[in-house]
Amino acid sequence: MPSVTDRYNPLDPQILRDPYPVLAEQREREPVFWHAGMDSWALTRYADSMRVLRDHETFARDPRRTGGTVPEPSLSVQTLDPPQQSAVRSLFMTALRAQDLTRIEERAHRLVLDRLDQLAGTGPFDVVAEIAVPLSVAVVADLLGVEPPPYGEFAAVSDAIMRSMDGGLDPTLIEPGRVARQQLSDLVDSWFAASARPGLLARVRQAAAPDSDALTRLYVKNTARVMFQGGYSTMAAAVGNAVHTLLAHPGALRQMKDQALLATGVDELVRFDGPVQGTTRTAVRACRIGRVHIVPGQKVVPLFAAANRDPAAFTRADELVLNRTPNRHLGYGWGPHSCIGTTVAQAGLRALVAALNDHPAHLAGAGDGVRRRTATMRAFDTLPAALLP
Repeated sequence: MPSVTDRYNPLDPQILRDPYPVLAEQREREPVFWHAGMDSWALTRYADSMRVLRDHETFARDPRRTGGTVPEPSLSVQTLDPPQQSAVRSLFMTALRAQDLTRIEERAHRLVLDRLDQLAGTGPFDVVAEIAVPLSVAVVADLLGVEPPPYGEFAAVSDAIMRSMDGGLDPTLIEPGRVARQQLSDLVDSWFAASARPGLLARVRQAAAPDSDALTRLYVKNTARVMFQGGYSTMAAAVGNAVHTLLAHPGALRQMKDQALLATGVDELVRFDGPVQGTTRTAVRACRIGRVHIVPGQKVVPLFAAANRDPAAFTRADELVLNRTPNRHLGYGWGPHSCIGTTVAQAGLRALVAALNDHPAHLAGAGDGVRRRTATMRAFDTLPAALLP
């Protein structure tokens, strides 16, 4: 029988197409398993994943707690553990709550409708390039209060950063990712140096001022970079996955004309086929997960894709249930290390679905999509579709 590393190769074309059957098999056969390619223990059960995400004393996100190092450009709210993380995260969450998300959603809705107007009647188009990328760049730029960078250029930079997250599986991705992070850091520096428009960056600007504490300034600027790139890449991937799911489930889009189903449905789309596939923690002390003994220094990877289909946590776990509530999925992570911009991503998805329903043309598939060869983020490289009368 093939080893589990062979059965679950995140970069294998079949796994990229549909990872859920293999993950379900592992959840039944060996819910906590060692994956040589990831050099980690992988978790497939929801309860085990939640335990790791909640227990910051035992499982560290910050590599420095277990003797590792963090390059200066990577020091952000996402590399800190509580309680050290609290001040920076609170700063950004307070700034986020001050934003007018209703207006951001309205502008996103208008953008998608305009894109659909341009695409209607032109034949097949790529959902990723024509809708997911411009929508995601615009929404995150709108939130931060900055001029959106050129779509194509930023997509290339973000792609290099996203791919570098799989550096453990392919070390050749690390250096291009480092270069891309520096490019994006330079762009963020220019935003802080310029006179910001109203938005999130204007609210956190004082903490990044030249006369502020140098370490705080570094964390704030790096967190702004992570928020822009992470928010964009997660939303772009979520948009592609959501459109693919809607195309595969005739009638679901029409049902989401109901505002109640729109609200719960966008979360269900992310649970059903979410963008972020997992996250890594390192054991600070010895512990057990299920029948497995974890020693200090070993990495543990909760696989969100598996946890979100765990029948012990979700009834009809392999079905798209638009009115599912509660829906405590892990599509955006969980707790202090969850995506800061979750509410903005939800607003962007609502704007997308509402615009698809409001436009007179009918969205239809136009061929098989091509999955991006990335393990950490589940996304499409291309997804052909067409707007029909």
